[in-house]
Amino acid sequence: MPKLTFFNLPEIKKQTLIHAAKQEFSRVPLFDASIANIVKAAGIPRGSFYQYFEDKEDAFFYLLNEHSKSKKQQFIFFLNKYDGDIFNTMAEFYQLMIKDAEDLNFLKNAFLNMTHKIERSFEKMVSDNESSGNFKEISSIIDKEQLNITNDGELVHVLQIIMAVTLRNIVDNFAKDLPYEVAVKNYMIEINLLKKGLSK
Repeated sequence: MPKLTFFNLPEIKKQTLIHAAKQEFSRVPLFDASIANIVKAAGIPRGSFYQYFEDKEDAFFYLLNEHSKSKKQQFIFFLNKYDGDIFNTMAEFYQLMIKDAEDLNFLKNAFLNMTHKIERSFEKMVSDNESSGNFKEISSIIDKEQLNITNDGELVHVLQIIMAVTLRNIVDNFAKDLPYEVAVKNYMIEINLLKKGLSK
């Protein structure tokens, strides 16, 4: 979490720092990123960076969590658009994730250097524990009549399974640099298998 001094920055300075950090994390993965490059691009002294963030990981996860929050809102928009149909929602959500031009290199570096902590940040976009406000909001929109579940506890697991398939497909897309049409076709095969069920 950034320090209070970061949130107290004038908006233009805050955005300049965010842009500089995103630029660096888009250039290279977190572990290869350089604070020196971030402060140079932001035009601030190195000491100022540590007044705003604990370290480069703190800055990276702030950006990742902000990205996840914005994507969660888009996920909820799609859920409403498709009247709670989780499969149609995830199909459009996946397409959005792999063609997000603005953050594509940032996402590519995050996905291709996935850690458990990074994975959790992405999972929070659509799935969480049963008692969280995020899950309750999503659960209230999902059309549970089309799912073979008996309670919200099972819905949590359904969302985790669908998200695991989605994340694996996103990683596959970035790792193999798949054409968009191929990536979508592969994903739709898997999401439709889940929709139909794997057992005869």
